[in-house]
Amino acid sequence: MTPNVNVVFQGIDPSEALRADIARHAEKLGRFAKHLQGCNAVVGLEEGRHRQGNRYLVRLLASLPGGTATAEKAHEDAYVAAHQAFDALQRQIEDQVRIQRGD
Repeated sequence: MTPNVNVVFQGIDPSEALRADIARHAEKLGRFAKHLQGCNAVVGLEEGRHRQGNRYLVRLLASLPGGTATAEKAHEDAYVAAHQAFDALQRQIEDQVRIQRGD
């Protein structure tokens, strides 16, 4: 099942390529977690001063039966931040599935 994906860009110009990449990650997550109902992504700049320049911050919120799972990652490359955030989100969902099964 393909989850409903909503991508919001805060303080940066919208990127259709990044939106498509996030949708691809969400679709892959939906194949793994069949019970995934939806996924919201917020892409912006991390607040604060950085010596190396701006870092993109990707926040994810996944809707699941009986609750939600969240992940947040920052990186100089928005695509890397999105990939890392989806990896963290998948680990959280795996943990929730283990708990529900009683493992």
